[in-house]
Amino acid sequence: MERLEDLLVNNLKIYQDDALYKFTSDSVLLSKFTSVKKGDVVADFCSGSGIVGLHLYGLNSEKIKSVHLFEMQKPIYDLSVKSIKYNGLENVFTAVNTRVQDVDKSFNEKFSLITCNPPYMSVDRGFSSDSKTVDLSKNESALPLNELIRAVSRCLKFGGRVNLVHRADRLAEIIVLMKNENIEPKKLQFVSGGKKPPYLLLIEGVKGGKPGIKVLNATEN
Repeated sequence: MERLEDLLVNNLKIYQDDALYKFTSDSVLLSKFTSVKKGDVVADFCSGSGIVGLHLYGLNSEKIKSVHLFEMQKPIYDLSVKSIKYNGLENVFTAVNTRVQDVDKSFNEKFSLITCNPPYMSVDRGFSSDSKTVDLSKNESALPLNELIRAVSRCLKFGGRVNLVHRADRLAEIIVLMKNENIEPKKLQFVSGGKKPPYLLLIEGVKGGKPGIKVLNATEN
């Protein structure tokens, strides 16, 4: 069932559909972790129904110049288009239905800030569900991590930042892939569930940045 949910920030609302993949608190954690600069030109890769882009804009509307949402799954992309129209943000937001790997070359080095809440599960973990939409949203079979980081680097300006949420146990892989694509990890925060070990990470990288990473205190979800 399709419904309109309140984002509880800046009077923004978002369309969700129970039959499709729905956003989780991970997206809100990413939005709050991300630092925005005045005049930022923002892209959200794997944007789903638009949650990260909309929430980030709600928190930083006076700073953000524009937001592009890139989502490969047409039914979820359609929800983001409806949310943009409902909130009257057509002059700021643009939604694009495409795979991240296929983002048009006209977007090369366009963005000063990219956010991404990608599929977390590597193919060898064997994750599957009864929903193709959920499978594509959680399993990186359609978007391997190395291809994601390569696309991020291609679309970032020199000095631009990427903010990513991912599984904590893939930290080493993420750092290596970032460095291979000239993205220097600069800020890191782990996310735990109460007294349990961290299960998520939030990481910021800067294209062409100098070495040196700031590790924040862990947060709970």
